[in-house]
Amino acid sequence: MAWKYTNPVQIEFGVDSFDKLGSLIGSRTYALVTYGEPVFQQLERRLVETAGAPVLAIRDVAPNPDYRLLARQTARFAELQSQPDLIVALGGGSVIDSAKVFAAAGGDFTRVKDYLETQQGGDRLAATPIIAVPTTAGTGSEVTCWGTVWDEANGKKYSLARPSLYPTHAVIDPRLMLGKPQLLTISTGLDALSHALESLWNLNNNPVSANHAVAAARNILDLLPRLVRDLGNLELRSRMAMAALFAGLAFSNTKTAIAHSLSYPITLRHGVQHGIACSFSLPMILRSVRGVGGLCEDSLKQIFGEDLAKGADDLEDFLGTLGISSNPAAYEIDRQEWRALIADSLEGERGKNFLGSRERLIEASQIVRLPQAMTA
Repeated sequence: MAWKYTNPVQIEFGVDSFDKLGSLIGSRTYALVTYGEPVFQQLERRLVETAGAPVLAIRDVAPNPDYRLLARQTARFAELQSQPDLIVALGGGSVIDSAKVFAAAGGDFTRVKDYLETQQGGDRLAATPIIAVPTTAGTGSEVTCWGTVWDEANGKKYSLARPSLYPTHAVIDPRLMLGKPQLLTISTGLDALSHALESLWNLNNNPVSANHAVAAARNILDLLPRLVRDLGNLELRSRMAMAALFAGLAFSNTKTAIAHSLSYPITLRHGVQHGIACSFSLPMILRSVRGVGGLCEDSLKQIFGEDLAKGADDLEDFLGTLGISSNPAAYEIDRQEWRALIADSLEGERGKNFLGSRERLIEASQIVRLPQAMTA
């Protein structure tokens, strides 16, 4: 079996590792990409005390970064006398993805737009270094080289993927994740679970990514229900942050697969939060890959046990205890649309990473069972 694994991001993990950020920036000029809420204003003030003021602060990042907003934000970089030496991304996945767009744009969003739509002009893209400081446990974007970009006006989603977009550093401080509300904790945690499982039923899986994925999934299945009941528990937050990091390290080499391919139109058309949209189909997909053998099945059995049919039921019940339905109808998706979504997703860029079969996936999509009562 031939395989390769690469990840160049230097990881600083631990409670209060945010305090190292000033020394990582040093004397370099930086732009800050973050949110405008009071908790992020406080973090910005702490950063300014150690690293000086940013030459530019982007504080109006929105969920699912979209062409229109990204173009306006990128224009602010063009107004600077000179581009910053680096970009600090302080926030969730939308912040880190936005920072990657700004890093590639170099003040000109049309460079990124043209590249996304034509896959030409990569040599025109900039490569401003990024330090990523995630404040949720789920995105994985702090250790990947791609970011999700949405063109909502035309109903499209793109992936900006360049090796130069790996952050130079990921500063993961579980203390920054305290205070996150229940639904966000669930959604980001399930996004991480999806990253782990998606890296396994994947044509690009390898032994290193599989080890990361198994560790991530087992921990998330154990930790997330407990964390949801005890949101202020720093130890649980720390362990979830570690699990999400492992999931990120897993799919940083494989990319995602069919569940994410399914999720993008569900988010666009039905407004379902990303972490939910990419996770409610996981039991269906797990049922469909029983018998594929090899590294995928061996790894899944390490997570769910020898009986993967029971494992899929257990996973569906796990989601149910978090208040997440695995029934597409819960998201206003009827049977006809669901069949069309599955067919289309298999033809998408991420869907083509899926190592399972179309026939088994369609067969699994017909299974309907009553999970445990939803409790979250």
